[in-house]
Amino acid sequence: MAKVLVIGGGGREHAIVEALSRSPQVEKIYCAPGNAGIARLATCVPIKDTDVDSLLAFAGKEGIDLTVVGPEAALSKGIADRFRAAGLRIFGHTQAAARIETSKEFAKRLMFKYGIPTASYRSFTSYEDAIGYVSGRPFPAVLKYDGLAAGKGVVIAADLPEADAALRDMLLDGKFGEGKVVVEDYLEGPEFSFMCFASGSRVWPMPLAQDHKRAFDGDKGPNTGGMGAYTGLPFITDQDREFALHQILEKTAAAMVAEGCPLSGVLYGGLMKTPDGIKVIEFNARFGDPETEVVLPLMDSDIYDIFSAVADSVEPQAGPVWSDDVTMGVVMASRGYPGNYPKGIVIGGLDKVETSVYHMGTAKDADGNIVTAGGRVLMPVVRGRSLDTVRDEVYGAVRSIRCDGLFYRTDIAHWAL
Repeated sequence: MAKVLVIGGGGREHAIVEALSRSPQVEKIYCAPGNAGIARLATCVPIKDTDVDSLLAFAGKEGIDLTVVGPEAALSKGIADRFRAAGLRIFGHTQAAARIETSKEFAKRLMFKYGIPTASYRSFTSYEDAIGYVSGRPFPAVLKYDGLAAGKGVVIAADLPEADAALRDMLLDGKFGEGKVVVEDYLEGPEFSFMCFASGSRVWPMPLAQDHKRAFDGDKGPNTGGMGAYTGLPFITDQDREFALHQILEKTAAAMVAEGCPLSGVLYGGLMKTPDGIKVIEFNARFGDPETEVVLPLMDSDIYDIFSAVADSVEPQAGPVWSDDVTMGVVMASRGYPGNYPKGIVIGGLDKVETSVYHMGTAKDADGNIVTAGGRVLMPVVRGRSLDTVRDEVYGAVRSIRCDGLFYRTDIAHWAL
């Protein structure tokens, strides 16, 4: 029986912990740092996800059999390299492989070198050069900070003043730190997320999902980390999926092997169905959030098998098995998110909800109440046979949760419904 350590403390990690809790091979789950919802399934350990030294010491002391990395920040710190050097099994990419997410420019160069379809681009370190280039091109302009920015480093500028403000944030004011900006051609079409387990050139696909980045109904307002997600995308055909699997995900995994930095975790393709075909908008080096919360509930096989196989660079005894049900989840976020927001507001009604509720940013106060502790706070998720059915049920669950400090979108899955 295995002891597993999950690194992270959001909704994605809650979904990972829940999936692991269904495995007959797993005896004990720890989560660092975890949250109030995760604490019902795992022992939470008060170690930050980027504190690699303390995580390494904990895993060694407790005899952890397998560590699963949730957030990109931990991967960017080289946690997988450190664990493997210490002889510890870990599911997660090396620091070099994580560059597919941590550097937009690295990802773009890789795609152009290996013929993986994406938008044309140019990179800039100088504000003057960037604004000069953007001002001579048609709008909207796609501006991406080159490093990690917690899902908020992409601006689709409608006009020059908006582009100017974003470039000043990224190149002059150091909003996300020092770095480059990638300016891409604007593409149009529905976006979707295609995640896969990746080990070297081997790829095991997960169900497709679509998340909603904008804060408010009608895809209005600022970009967020994601306000909801669903599976069962009627606008993506079987041919679209096959093209994305073979010409994007498998091709990218092979390209990373050729570049000497093979993948060993999750490859997330943020894709768009344009009039010219499927193209890559971005890659992530880990499970997406909130997509994980709607994808992992569809896994009908033992997730420990696939985590172990990827960690050991071997073939699993059997690939993952997925239900053909659909799922939908709605994010309940703190008022003010993605800007400043209060914390510590008591949440009521969770005991009345019969569906899964993933905790994204929660804690317990001194009185034992579950309170808000982040920008995105909760995500009720429902699995069923049709989007119409699950939509009614998930919004019923949302309305059952009582908290004056939260808001949510009422139009999740509008592309499909």
